[in-house]
Amino acid sequence: MDERNTERGMDSLNGWRRSHNCAALGTEALGQEVCLMGWVQYRRDHGGLIFIDLRDRHGLTQVVFSPEVAPEAHERAHVLRTEFVLAIKGVVRPRPGDMINPKLATGAIEVYVTEFKLLNTAKTPPFPIEDRVDVSENLRLKYRFLDLRRKAMADNLILRNRVSQSVRRYLDELGFLEIETPVLTKSTPEGARDFLVPSRVNQGQFYALPQSPQLFKQLLMCGGLDRYYQIVKCFRDEDLRADRQPEFTQIDIEMSFVDEEQVMEMAEGMMARVMREALGREIALPLPRMTYAQAMAEYGVDKPDVRFDLKLSDVTDIVRGSDFKLFAAAALVKALPVPGGAELSRKEIDDYTEFVKIYGAQGLAWIKIKEDGWQSPIAKFLSDAERAGLTEALSLKAGDIVFFQAGAPEMVNSALGNLRLKLGERFGLIPEGEFAPLWVTDFPLLEWDPEAKRWVAMHHPFTAPKDMDALASDPAAAVARAYDLVLNGTEVGGGSIRIHNPETQQQMFSALGIGEEEARAKFGFLLDALVFGAPPHGGIAFGLDRLIMLLTGAKSIRDVIAFPKTQKATCLMTEAPSAVENVQLRDLGLRLREKPKE
Repeated sequence: MDERNTERGMDSLNGWRRSHNCAALGTEALGQEVCLMGWVQYRRDHGGLIFIDLRDRHGLTQVVFSPEVAPEAHERAHVLRTEFVLAIKGVVRPRPGDMINPKLATGAIEVYVTEFKLLNTAKTPPFPIEDRVDVSENLRLKYRFLDLRRKAMADNLILRNRVSQSVRRYLDELGFLEIETPVLTKSTPEGARDFLVPSRVNQGQFYALPQSPQLFKQLLMCGGLDRYYQIVKCFRDEDLRADRQPEFTQIDIEMSFVDEEQVMEMAEGMMARVMREALGREIALPLPRMTYAQAMAEYGVDKPDVRFDLKLSDVTDIVRGSDFKLFAAAALVKALPVPGGAELSRKEIDDYTEFVKIYGAQGLAWIKIKEDGWQSPIAKFLSDAERAGLTEALSLKAGDIVFFQAGAPEMVNSALGNLRLKLGERFGLIPEGEFAPLWVTDFPLLEWDPEAKRWVAMHHPFTAPKDMDALASDPAAAVARAYDLVLNGTEVGGGSIRIHNPETQQQMFSALGIGEEEARAKFGFLLDALVFGAPPHGGIAFGLDRLIMLLTGAKSIRDVIAFPKTQKATCLMTEAPSAVENVQLRDLGLRLREKPKE
């Protein structure tokens, strides 16, 4: 006899086991007795027959309650509603020819129910459990456990698992060891802020959550473990956007006795394996390469989307003597020609002008190339020679538009580089479903921080320079032994060859304005390791969340993380972060929260 909660009318499994998932049955199973379990997606009562679409993470199966096959089950089925949880037993039958659904894996069959168990009821959910839901993201995040039932969300996490398993198999085959590194560690603030954890045992002192396992993976190489990896949580207290989370996941890899070519070759092989096993797609190896200088010159950003051809051009020399004073005085003038772009309306141009202000631009100059001449507020300031020079350099023709930006190089590149992406979307230049990975190499080793008035490491202070002389004589020209893997305009991986001897590391600290005492306080344990015979080593870290976002076509990494935070770094479901009891604060030696006044 079934065990039933008579108060709620619920059944227990009482030994029932699933024979198949809800996407497994096809015509080869006709006539079989099966047991399925899942949620009610839809219920349709056609008078005599009741049809239920039963759903689990694998898919849907149509089950049928018939008064002729199982009158008792049919009578009980009238109470079933959306999101009720069921276990059914029944016989697989073919669907009538006019009811076959070729879009569904189980679309050629249906299961006639002989008996079922009602495992749980459900309130009406706050939004439909469907792939396309017209509700706010905040509502989806508040009820994330319901959002995860949607096929699109489940598929994202299934692909994420497939990628993780593919990575592990690949690296295991190459002799890498999966080694965990500490989560509670020392604060070494470089770049983003650390998340801090107060210590109860050592009151007044704090642990930091790791921004990356950088120091520990280098120590593992110093420890002779040769090849390390882990798929690891990292934490950064920084302003968020669509491709950032306060806690994120890295595929972290480090190798001893290697140079750039060996690390990049390993990473390319991993990407090819992941694409093949996760998506069934092949990518050609070796991947194309582009220097940082070329990327900035032609695309304005260090992570270029090379799926479409719009490129920036330096026209500073052409307009250096222009009557247009902004061009004449600017350190850099760049142009972005858009073939066929003269169709843009004035409102669209005004919208783009507002867009580039995000990147520090004061405005946006433009010229439409018409059959009867150049249309632009700045056209009257350009001489015939300048017009001829621009026409030749930019291959301009009637119907085109060209955008200009002038000023400091960083602003010019950033404004036009990001405008390029907007225009690529506007004109449908970005091919859907195409993947275009490439390496960007030869990054600057250092960049100037105008607020701190000192040089800072572009990647981190353990990146090896290509030329030690440049580090000492001309820091701005020093090139790093660093490399980024870019996919469709997003950096998915970055790494470098590390400094492995104490003398070079000390020179790097000197260039960064880090004195011996500060270096010892922050990085003493690594410096100790370097003096005991550290091997040449280097590695790379992949952003797993970003990679999955690109492979699934998701718009945000929040859609490929099971339980993400909002852009304000809060969890709407658990209501974290939250206040804690005064007793916990007291135990940590922290100031107690004042109770609200009556």
